[in-house]
Amino acid sequence: MKFLRLAVFLALALAASGFTECYKPVTNSGLPKHIKTVAVPAFQAEAKGLRYRVESRFTEAVSREIIRRGNGLKVQGSLKGADAVIEGTIRDFAFTGVLLDREGRARVYEVTIVAAVTIRDLKEEKILYDNQNFVFRDSFEFSEDPRSFFNEEDPAVDRIARAFAESALSAFVNGIGVREEKK
Repeated sequence: MKFLRLAVFLALALAASGFTECYKPVTNSGLPKHIKTVAVPAFQAEAKGLRYRVESRFTEAVSREIIRRGNGLKVQGSLKGADAVIEGTIRDFAFTGVLLDREGRARVYEVTIVAAVTIRDLKEEKILYDNQNFVFRDSFEFSEDPRSFFNEEDPAVDRIARAFAESALSAFVNGIGVREEKK
């Protein structure tokens, strides 16, 4: 009986020890160590008919996300004195009705925004990250009752800007997709 208990205990200990590598927390940033200050100049707008101050909302969302999750990174608007820069362009903006009510009016709308982002290391003069096709979608609903109407367009764009910033910063700060120079 003691032998059986010892064998089961050893088997469990051996099995558990094989999984210890799976649970190590990520404590290291994928960024080069010299990057302490990031410039986030105003995003550009390529899309025609862009409304809702979309480009400025994306710029603000990225800056806030760096402050929130950047592990001590400083944020500024100008390139002077920055170690890296995040440049963005809003390439496309679509606002379409996707669900109609009984009278044929659109009740649910979908907003789709396509953005481009490039992150450059200004000290080493190289591109760290480049994605020219970030696609974000969100939907919102108009109320049927005109008395309780609340325009959801602005909050929808704000949600998309936050999602964009979270995704871009995850890639940037965690080093996902960071380009390595071949030696």
